[in-house]
Amino acid sequence: MDKLCSALVTWLQEYAKQAGAAGAVFGMSGGIDSAVVSVLCKKAFEENALGLIMPCYSDENDEKDARLVADKFGIKYHTVVLNSVYDEFLNAVEQTDKKMAKANIKPRLRMMTLYYYASIKNYLVVGSENKSELTVGYFTKYGDGGADLWPIGNLVKSQVKQLASYLGIPQEIIDKPPAAGLWKGQTDEQEMGITYDELDQYILTGHATAPEIEAKIKALHKNSEHKRRLPLIPDF
Repeated sequence: MDKLCSALVTWLQEYAKQAGAAGAVFGMSGGIDSAVVSVLCKKAFEENALGLIMPCYSDENDEKDARLVADKFGIKYHTVVLNSVYDEFLNAVEQTDKKMAKANIKPRLRMMTLYYYASIKNYLVVGSENKSELTVGYFTKYGDGGADLWPIGNLVKSQVKQLASYLGIPQEIIDKPPAAGLWKGQTDEQEMGITYDELDQYILTGHATAPEIEAKIKALHKNSEHKRRLPLIPDF
């Protein structure tokens, strides 16, 4: 873990230098992935690391957990409440009863907020997607999937937990059920239809615990291919 942490910090510093960026801005959701990324950015950029807490009709406990990490590690942060922006957007567009269409507005508003601050400060946007989520496309395209760097993108969820323990992330954040905060009571595993343990085992070994689990993972991976590539351009 010590070597991994040092390598990730160096990687962040080198890519920021190549891009001519002065530091990093990142979302702080109160979850384990964003906590790990926040601490890595703090180590890499010190005072040029800025966390954004961006509640949008969110669980108050998530905001509390995000502040807990910021306070423990001395991470500078701003809180940007997006409730009214979300409401104004919905008032301006065609109405729908499709839950996911409305839920995905939240991470896209957060992405715009991150890039706004990145532009002001000449920072890079550092995202918190891990390999488990990337494999099955469990992220919002041009939302939390919108970032310049993904430092934990090669780590499955179980490895992120190991790194979190090494970094000293509070145990209550490590143990809390992963959730994207899209709506009240929503969890990652419930939405994906598989557990992170099942997903991680398949990614790391190539073998699933059951044929139906393997089929589910392969279907999720195939259907989300468009999220992991740039828009297609005709080859003629």
